[in-house]
Amino acid sequence: MKTKNLILIGLIILSAFSIVSCGADSKAGNENKNAEDEKVKTVKVVQLSEKEVSREVDYPANLIANEEVYFAPATPGRIIRVYPEVGDRVYAGQILVQMDPTQLNTSKLQLQSLEKDMARLDTLIQYGGVSQQQYDQMKTQVEVTRSNIELLQSNVVMTAPFSGVVTAKYFENGELFSGAPNTQVGKAAIVVLQQISPIKAQINISEKYYPVVKVGQEVSLVSDIYPGQVFTGKVNLIHPTINAATKTFTVEIQIPNKEQLLRPGMYARVNLEFAKETALVVPAITVLQQMGTNNRYVFVYDNGVAKRVNVEVGKRFDDQIEIISDQISIGDKLIVSGHSNLVDGAKVVVAE
Repeated sequence: MKTKNLILIGLIILSAFSIVSCGADSKAGNENKNAEDEKVKTVKVVQLSEKEVSREVDYPANLIANEEVYFAPATPGRIIRVYPEVGDRVYAGQILVQMDPTQLNTSKLQLQSLEKDMARLDTLIQYGGVSQQQYDQMKTQVEVTRSNIELLQSNVVMTAPFSGVVTAKYFENGELFSGAPNTQVGKAAIVVLQQISPIKAQINISEKYYPVVKVGQEVSLVSDIYPGQVFTGKVNLIHPTINAATKTFTVEIQIPNKEQLLRPGMYARVNLEFAKETALVVPAITVLQQMGTNNRYVFVYDNGVAKRVNVEVGKRFDDQIEIISDQISIGDKLIVSGHSNLVDGAKVVVAE
């Protein structure tokens, strides 16, 4: 009887262990199933398509005067008077500097004497009183003196060749001009005249755009000094050579600047629109960046699997961005939402 009781107790204990074991196995199975379910992420997709976009590029620009002259006479001398002050607006033909006319007056007296001698020789040569050589020598002296007087006149009374603004003044009335370089650019000058209406902007453009930039092409310019204001101009000059070090070429842009808000030395940004063309454009949130690198990538939905594809980014258009890759094509479905912490090859389901 004792033996039967022991066997019965053993069977009861074994049954209890079996029940517990089955329950544990069932629970582990459910947990595994739930883990598998959690691996399938729900995502949203957008179909890749081409859009017509403007190919635009922004460039930093330095503003420079449309024309600039460092005024200085060809020969040293005493300055009688400097008429304008820094900041004065002058007009074409207006007198800027009056130099000492002593040398000019001396040359005029010499010319008068030579012209009298020339008149006598004109009579004598008709009757053979002087040789042709003497006559030619006197004629040369007269012509040289006249040329010298013309040069001295332009150096004594110096006039503005164009309308502009005096931006620097280096001498005062009565000082002696020696002709030695006295400006930051290594030139000699009494005053500096700049034309700022119109004004020019200089930019350096990548060589790949050399065939498409044209003289007369319209551009827009903005400056942080005038927020919200856009200035328009045109390409005025394209330099004919490419810088071997930077692989860029220089372009000059002329801006009307009638109100003279822009000034030489200001910093600005120039926007050039090269052409209208089609591009692969997606919402910017579609493109992810690998942490610690500059690598960009997207996830493509492929029959329930997320496939990672590396891409390059192009121009940004508000909340849209251009992507470039030979591994994607029109019609592909790109994951636009739910791709955080997603890995290549992960199972996904598209939300309705």
